[in-house]
Amino acid sequence: MNKNYNKTLLACYLGFITQAICANFAPLLFLKFHSDYAISLGRIALIPTAFFLTQLVIDVFCAKFVDRIGYRRSVITSALTSALGLAGLAFIPDLFADPFVGIMICVVVYAVGSGLLEVLGSPIVEACPFEHKDAVMSTLHSFYCWGCVGVILLSTLFFAAFGIEHWRWLACIWALIPLYNIYNFATCPIEHLTEKGEGMTLRELFKVPVFWLAVILMVCAGASELSMAQWASAFTEAALGFSKTVGDLVGPCLFAVTMGICRVLYGKFGPKMNLTRFMLGSGVLCLCCYLLASLSSSPVLGLIGCVLCGFSVGIMWPGTISLTSPRLPRGGTALFAMLAMAGDLGGAFGPSLVGTITQQSGDRLQSGMLAGSVFPLLLIVVLILMSRNTKS
Repeated sequence: MNKNYNKTLLACYLGFITQAICANFAPLLFLKFHSDYAISLGRIALIPTAFFLTQLVIDVFCAKFVDRIGYRRSVITSALTSALGLAGLAFIPDLFADPFVGIMICVVVYAVGSGLLEVLGSPIVEACPFEHKDAVMSTLHSFYCWGCVGVILLSTLFFAAFGIEHWRWLACIWALIPLYNIYNFATCPIEHLTEKGEGMTLRELFKVPVFWLAVILMVCAGASELSMAQWASAFTEAALGFSKTVGDLVGPCLFAVTMGICRVLYGKFGPKMNLTRFMLGSGVLCLCCYLLASLSSSPVLGLIGCVLCGFSVGIMWPGTISLTSPRLPRGGTALFAMLAMAGDLGGAFGPSLVGTITQQSGDRLQSGMLAGSVFPLLLIVVLILMSRNTKS
């Protein structure tokens, strides 16, 4: 009986779209939460912190226990918790005297689903018998970008058409995607990268130099991506004179679109390209984008640097996975979980560094972005080292 691995691919595509919904829907409602529930902006700022910290915990959990639980049970759980968390936003906050408690419960629940999807989506696709897996992996990760664009634009259209006061209905609508995906994950063929008990342990991984190079690559990939992405709205406001609300929508959207285009292009033409060289070129372009954003006196050029940066970071996360997996064929789930955790750490540390340097320099964002250029620079150096390590 022939197995339909395209169904597996579809399930993972929808999984990455679900992850984008989980990461981007609640931030669109921050001001609504502030006005309706009288939650201070300081407390609201804890929502993305809780989201990413939960994902980090799930990364560690996956490294230790997912092989015992099984991929299928884990990804079905990811879809279920994502659906419950998103739908729960519609009514759970109203059940508490302090609605912020209900919001945080929902955020943690769907962050569990998002974290599981982040770790398991890549190894599930990697284990499928597709040709040119680096191209397939790049296309897979492009669906996170399109999910980001979709949730921002479609949510904005929904609010314009029906009013933001009906956001609870939209939360339930978005929850239908992971709810439907439970069926996909329950019925699609799922393979494992390694046989049970044959995957490397964390202790074994820690002894391999290539693993540590890959970890540094992922930290740089996450930091290069999110340091610029989280400041994209600021450049949009400065360059085009948009309001903060419009800037928050347009800046991240442009960044996500160019990042998605990069991943789709590599997915289509990747078999004809050298992945290491493509990543090196992307690293150089990313460094130039950071320097353009930080050193240019023109806000328009700063915006161009921001948008092009989305294209430059597109290959970094999926490319690191594709470079590392064949070098550590017994890495298994532990490898993918640690790479996801490294990417999340970079995504948490990078924007924080940019913000800290910006504050210390008298709120000069250019100084913060100049500090952020260290991440693509380090990525270039590590790629060269990994290439030499492979040859030797």
